[in-house]
This record gives sequence, structure tokens and C-alpha cells, in this order.
Amino acid sequence: MRSVQDHLAAVLAAVGPVAPLDVALHDAAGCILAADLVANADLPRFAVAARDGYAVAAHQTTGSDRVLPVAHDVRPGRGAPLRLAPGQSVRIASGAPLPVGADAVVALEETDRGTARVALQRAAVAGQHVRPAGSDVREGEVVLEAGTRLGARQLAIAASLGRGRLHVHPTPRVVILSVGDELVEPGSPRFEEGTVFEADGHALEAAVRDAGASPVRVAIQGDDRVLLREALDDQLVRADLVVVCGGLSELTHDTVKDVLAPLGTVRLDQVAMTPGHRHGFGTVGSELGRDREVPIFALQGHPVAAQVSFEVFVRPALRAMAGHTEVFRPSVAAQATEGWSSPPGLRQFVPAIVLGSPDEGYRVTPVGDPGSPSVSALAHANALAVVGEHDLTVRSGQTVHCLVLEG
Repeated sequence: MRSVQDHLAAVLAAVGPVAPLDVALHDAAGCILAADLVANADLPRFAVAARDGYAVAAHQTTGSDRVLPVAHDVRPGRGAPLRLAPGQSVRIASGAPLPVGADAVVALEETDRGTARVALQRAAVAGQHVRPAGSDVREGEVVLEAGTRLGARQLAIAASLGRGRLHVHPTPRVVILSVGDELVEPGSPRFEEGTVFEADGHALEAAVRDAGASPVRVAIQGDDRVLLREALDDQLVRADLVVVCGGLSELTHDTVKDVLAPLGTVRLDQVAMTPGHRHGFGTVGSELGRDREVPIFALQGHPVAAQVSFEVFVRPALRAMAGHTEVFRPSVAAQATEGWSSPPGLRQFVPAIVLGSPDEGYRVTPVGDPGSPSVSALAHANALAVVGEHDLTVRSGQTVHCLVLEG
């Protein structure tokens, strides 16, 4: 039986960041920057007004008669900066280039708002309400480092520098195939005795998206070896990673082991964990005539086993493929509010509720039966309590490490 650590190490050793490429700015959201973003110019490129008001030379506003002629109106996008004549002012909009010779902006509300002549309430101070050239970013400065996740704030600085494309690790494309003759789509009119609503594909589609990758959920595949192999062959062209759910038992009627075992480096293992002890992982591609190897996971069909396995193995792999430096969920140490038993030799993952704060400490309560976690329990959990292979019981008050699933 393979340990969780060994299986996870094998997974992470087999995957790496998706090859970087240049993408349009609007497609870069959520991606990881693959190269430092260096400013190719000062930002702002020239001094600009930070407030609506009047651009002046501060030293010319110190007299008792603080009334200046208004020589011009300046708005953003009106070409090169004007030159301010001595003893005059220029009415200026926020964001407009400061006239040459001006060193301050008097805010509109500190004047009489004159159009031909303006009276100032007080003398101006050099630099007030002015954003100097390069005050935000200097040319040649590393604005964003490689490895940065691109969200709204990061895209704003890239756009401000005029970058229409960015060099990123694209989000991995994940093909999800659910396998089993017994499966039917939720809402299907053909539900009958012996059939099961397909939950894994829907859950994993959301989990993949939550991990920052792009899911492609394929129609339910039956227990037919030829058709399953054809489906894999067909989907590899669009996949950076494949997840197959179900069909993984060691009985004769389940087909996944027969289809995957001869392909590439795929191996099927019993992993020392519960739920989700049966796993398949490896790469496929060349055996199906492809020019690249694609990582593939085979997970058990029970929805709890599939989702726990996704959290422990698949999600870190996807994060690594997307170029993230932090690939694991956050974890906290929490005190158990009640006790439960754990099977010997297996790492137990228990759906649980974690409450508390860093200051007051955390408390963890299992949801449902820890020995037989249910879909309902997992739906109400915000964490997985992790019990080591050598612990046969968890006592009330004992410290338990918990994998936090949501904030």
C-alpha cells in the first residue's frame, strides 16, 4: 500500500507549469505571470493634476491679492502640456498634464471658480494636488514579479503601462470523464431502479474552476472499454490534465483499470487513506498517437472519495501546473470538541466544521459519522480534519490538523 506522501510526491514530480505564452490582457485574469513585468516608461509619463482646479506657479500666489487671470482650460488627452505664462493660471481637470512652469494645483473648492479671473482663498504650496512624472512607477522598474497571480489590481497596472498582452502560464484545461453504466444526469427522466445520479462530474467541474483551472466536462461514459479508450483519445487534444471518475473497482465489470493500465506511465495503487483509497495516476499520450504526455488521474466514483482525493492530490497538481508557488490549501491546528475512532494504518480525512480565530484558537467538530463520511456531511463541512496513520482514536481536546476548504 502506498502512503499519501509518496503518492503526492509522485504526482507533483510528474507535473509542471503549463508552457507560458502571450495572451491578450482580458484573457490573463487569474493566470500566473511567467516573466517579470518591467515598466517601459514612467507612470505617469508627465506631471498631472490630481484634482480639478487651477494650475499655478506657487510662488506667484503668495501676495495679498491672490487673483490671477485664467489663460486656458486643459483637459486630459489634449496633447502636449501647455506653457504657463508668468502671473497667470490655467483651469485644469484631474488627470490633465500640468502646464510647463506650473508646480501646483489649487482645488476648485478653494477658489471662487472664476472663468476669466480666479480668486484663490490661500496661497498655493509647490507640489500640492500634483502627481509628478514617475511618482507611481519609474521606467525600468519591476512592477510585477514572475509568479504573481493576475487579478484586477495587477491588470490595472499592466493596462496603465499600455501592455495589451502578458506572458503568463495559462490556466490548465481539465477534461473530466465520469464512467459507469449506472450513471444518469440529474434531472433525467430515465432514472430507474439501480441507476445513480451523476454527481462527481458536476462537483469536480466546480472544484477545478475553484482551483483556478478551466474544466471541460464530457458526457457520461459507459462501461465499454473500446468507447472509453476512444473518448480518452478524442479528449487528449484539448487537455492539459484528465480526471476519470468511477469504474475503478478491481472487479471484472469495471473498465478503467483495463483501459488505463497499458497506457503510458499510469499505475493503479491502494493509497493508505480513507476515504478514497483506490487511485490511478500517470501520463498518457504517445501510446494514443499524441505528441505530448498528459497527466491523468483516476478517482473512485463515490462523491466523497472523489472530492477528498481531488483536494489531496489533484488540486495541488493543478496549482503547480498553473504556476502557483503556494499549491496547498491553508491548514490550522484545532482542538477536537468530541472524540472519534480512526482506522489503523490509514490517514483519515473527516468532513468537519472549524471555528475560531488565530487569537482565540480553533475548534473542530466532525460532521456526520467520521467512519463513513457522507455527501451530506461534506456539503456542510468547511474543512477536512486529518488524522494520522498511527492514531486509532481522537480524544476530545486533542489537537487535530485541519485542511481548510473555505474561508
